[in-house]
Amino acid sequence: MSWLHTWGGLSVGWLLYFMFITGTAGYFVSEIDYWMQPEMPHLNESAEHGQLLLLAEQHLSRKAPTAKSWRIYLPSERERTLKVRWQDGDGRHKDILHPVSGDVVNVRDTGGGGQLYGMHYRLHYMPRTVAFIITSLCGMFMLIALITGIVIHKKIFIDFFTFRPGKKQRSWLDMHNILSVLPLPFHLMITYSGLIFLMFTTMPAVFIASYGVEEEGQQRFRSELRSTPIPIKATGNRMSLTSLPELLEKAEGSWGQGNVSRVSIEHPGDSQARITLQKRRVDQVSDEQKLIYHGVSGQLLSAVDEVGTSASKSFYALMIRLHIGEFAGTVLRWLYFLSGLMGAGMIATGMVLWANKRRTKADKSGHASKGLILAEHLNVGTITGLPIAIAAYFLANRLIPLGLENRAEWEVNILFITWASMLVYPAFISKFKQVLAAIWVQQLTLASMLYLMLPVINMITTNKHLGVSLLTADWVRAGFDVSMLIIGLCFGVAAFKMQLKKQSAKSQGTAKGAQQTVPTMLAKDVSP
Repeated sequence: MSWLHTWGGLSVGWLLYFMFITGTAGYFVSEIDYWMQPEMPHLNESAEHGQLLLLAEQHLSRKAPTAKSWRIYLPSERERTLKVRWQDGDGRHKDILHPVSGDVVNVRDTGGGGQLYGMHYRLHYMPRTVAFIITSLCGMFMLIALITGIVIHKKIFIDFFTFRPGKKQRSWLDMHNILSVLPLPFHLMITYSGLIFLMFTTMPAVFIASYGVEEEGQQRFRSELRSTPIPIKATGNRMSLTSLPELLEKAEGSWGQGNVSRVSIEHPGDSQARITLQKRRVDQVSDEQKLIYHGVSGQLLSAVDEVGTSASKSFYALMIRLHIGEFAGTVLRWLYFLSGLMGAGMIATGMVLWANKRRTKADKSGHASKGLILAEHLNVGTITGLPIAIAAYFLANRLIPLGLENRAEWEVNILFITWASMLVYPAFISKFKQVLAAIWVQQLTLASMLYLMLPVINMITTNKHLGVSLLTADWVRAGFDVSMLIIGLCFGVAAFKMQLKKQSAKSQGTAKGAQQTVPTMLAKDVSP
């Protein structure tokens, strides 16, 4: 079990770290989107939802009268914007409307927080199915590592309350245990639910056995899974839609004021139009309700309620919502976020422990294998390189010209170019006799500088900087800037401690101290 735990985590550890970091960002995806689109107005109050529906319908009627479908997303506490989407022969389109005036808000092209979140299971630059298979395999290895970790730690709760600073590798093992045990229920839930999320890619025989391989059967399966009727076909007979505000009033009479999150219209303006109102999920895990009306007569066709559905479907829906965390309020969302960061820390400390243990043996024998050197370089290039790349992603949002074609894709390109540079840098600089500890200091310092620069660059390039957001009580943008400053300071403290230890080792004139890896450097007591 110990062997399986070690190699189960090591074989995909760097990719798991990437998945945890990018996935954790998803718990504040709306807030990141808001910061990355500074053109978005800050509103303390929103208009009545009935009026918003009229504004959205008027806009869509002018811009996409013959579209196949419309989607209207009403403002919420986290996202004070009115969004509309439509699909026609040219593809899918979207606009952001001002919740008061209904005017189109021209915002910069950006992937936002959704792009970061999507990377944790879609990866990038590869077919979706291939990415799903890779991330599913990583999730399975993660689950194996968690279960075997529980087995091999007989004193798991004692270890949780044990931390011995200044004990080199022992200190890092203690930290690894703490980061593993404290959020263990979260780790088990997020890993298992992630596997459930992608089960239809990795285990297609489960539903093919009942629905077949033909497209018609697949479509029926997806419709039943998502609690949506099989798509209807338009007749071509143009007729006016029923009153959307009246349908909204009926729905809110059952669900409560402001509890409609989305209004979907299939084949708007057609005699077979369908209007679906979806209830907003607030602090509930297993509550998804929809009301489906005839688009012309306004007659209620069906009420979709997950209560009473099959146990397997209810369980699947529960796992997906637990994984995504959409239902979470502010406090629970922060717990999700912190647990995700601790998961990344658990993986990072495990990878560093493996390399440090073998570095100690290599120093005694006077020979380090190429595999160990590669692992050490990947550790520094991933553990510090990925946060550097994410900072570059945010900086690119402010610095790339607004009119550049494929601007959102270039933000992502800069993220991966930066990360690739950080992965290559340790191997390149080591040729100039740079010790590994010095490389850690350099990359930690760079991470600190980039995150501390973010609020400054934001102030130079926009009028939604920290000074303005604090004065106008725009707490989301202010919170983002403050968070970046805190992250930058944390990286700066880590770099400072590493530098102190490196200088101390150098002054003692011990080659062994100069060659120590990051866990040895950081685990020692900083005091004289």
